[in-house]
Parts: sequence; C-alpha cells; structure tokens
Amino acid sequence: MRIGIDLGGTKIEGIAIAGAGVVLMRERIPAPRGDYAATLAAVAGLVYEIERSIGDRGSVGIGIPGTISPATGLVKNANSTWLNGRPLAEDLPRLLDRPIRFANDANCFTLSETVDGAAAGASPVFGVIIGTGTGGGLAIDGRIVTGANAIAGEWGHNPLPAMTDEERPGAECYCGRRGCIESFLSGPALSRDYRDPAGHEVTAEEIARRAAAGEALACDALDRYEARMARALASIVNVIDPEVIVLGRGLSNIGRLYANVPALWGPHIFSDRATTRLVRAKHGDSSGVRGAAWLWER
Repeated sequence: MRIGIDLGGTKIEGIAIAGAGVVLMRERIPAPRGDYAATLAAVAGLVYEIERSIGDRGSVGIGIPGTISPATGLVKNANSTWLNGRPLAEDLPRLLDRPIRFANDANCFTLSETVDGAAAGASPVFGVIIGTGTGGGLAIDGRIVTGANAIAGEWGHNPLPAMTDEERPGAECYCGRRGCIESFLSGPALSRDYRDPAGHEVTAEEIARRAAAGEALACDALDRYEARMARALASIVNVIDPEVIVLGRGLSNIGRLYANVPALWGPHIFSDRATTRLVRAKHGDSSGVRGAAWLWER
C-alpha cells in the first residue's frame, strides 16, 4: 500500500493506493494555517488514521507547496510560509517512524497526470496548478525533472511576460517581488482583479459562475485572466516546447480556458504554429495526492 499526502495551504488530503492505482481510501482535513507543530501533528494523524481504517501500513509520499533545499535540507519557496526554513524532511520521518519521500506539489500533480492521466504517453509535459498559489512541474519521458536547485518548473515566480501599463508593477507577492505570475493567476489574484460593484470579496469560483451567466464584469475579469495566462504559458512553450500542458486545482475547472487560452497564445510563441495541447487534469482534485503516493513507484 502506498499513502500519498497533499499538504496544501487550506487543506491536507490523504490517499491510499494499492496495486496499479486502485484507490482504497481518500480523506481531507483542514490545514492548521500558520502553525508548524500543528501541521506536523495533522499530517501524522492523517497517515495513522488511514492505516487504522485499512488495517495495513504503507509507504508515505508527501507533496508540499515548496521544496526541500538540497543545500540545507530545510523547506524553501513555500507559499504556506510557516513551513519555510523548517526541517520537515527530518521531523515527519521521525514522527512516522519510516522513510518519507517529498516532492513539490506541482511535481506530484504532473507525475500523476503523466503516469495515467490526461498527459499519459506525452513528453515533455508541463503541469500547472492554479489554486491558492500557482506552480508548475516538468516531466520528460514519464520522469519528473527536479533540477540542480530543486526548482524546475517554478513558473509562478517569474514576472508576468509583456505586462501592460495597467498591470505594472503588479501586486506584491509573498516571495518579496512584484508582478509574479502567481500574483496574477492564482485564485486570490482573480478575486482581487474582479471589480465587485458592492465592494464585496468574490471567490474565483463565483466569478466563473457569474461569467457563465453573462455578467459583464465577470466576463471582463476572465478575459483579462485568459490573456495573462496565454502570455505566461507562451513563455513555457518557448523554453520547453511541451507536447501537453495540464491544468489542475480550483481554477482548472473553468471550462472556457481550454479553448480561449490557446487561441490567444499564438502571437507570443516563437513558431509559425503551436501544436501544444492545453488539457484539464483527468484525476481532478485528487491528482496531486495520487502523485505523492506514486513517489514510491517512480
């Protein structure tokens, strides 16, 4: 049995997989935001709960919203900032009394979709998660590329390409810079960009619903979002030239992205034609946690 944990900013999800990918159990709990010790306890508790329910002990892979620094062994680049600088790769194996494999959550997502998901059989594959944050992962010939600094695919913290005067200098990002792709394409970024006439905060999901119903303000917000995503993904096509780009997490459920974004990215791609396919994750919200479990297979 392989257990995968997706350590997100708002929720922690666990899954148990047997055989060639049969899901035995899937469980979600709220993430204890801002509290490192409580996060450790929550992850350990979820693993033990899965094992108690199934009656078996499993390997554990964990997807995190950052990465383990090869230089220090500490977490870096996590938008769940309470994890940064912490020895997660030491603390959790000690708590769970077994070796654990860690990977960036976007890498886990990309692995899952490359193994048996929407990009099965394709190469290269670029996986994009667009939720509370914006991340990316790269797979070539079915294998995740981590990179010398463990940051391969960290697309969300490059500047948004070809910013307009209205977009400059961009919102401040948690990483300390302004104008990061994440600060334009995450769910909270779409919420900020929408100009609600009543001044209320509106979620990205609600904006998508309003746009589908024909509300002009919501349609305008999604038009801007799609144009920005097209520029951002064109930069990936120019550098990596992926066969498939897979979208996952909350905003990937906005169906109009898959036709509109490729229709807009052509002028930004250095080619006479672009055949890269933009697709929705086959395994939906469970893709990242499935990829974490697959860390012990691949």
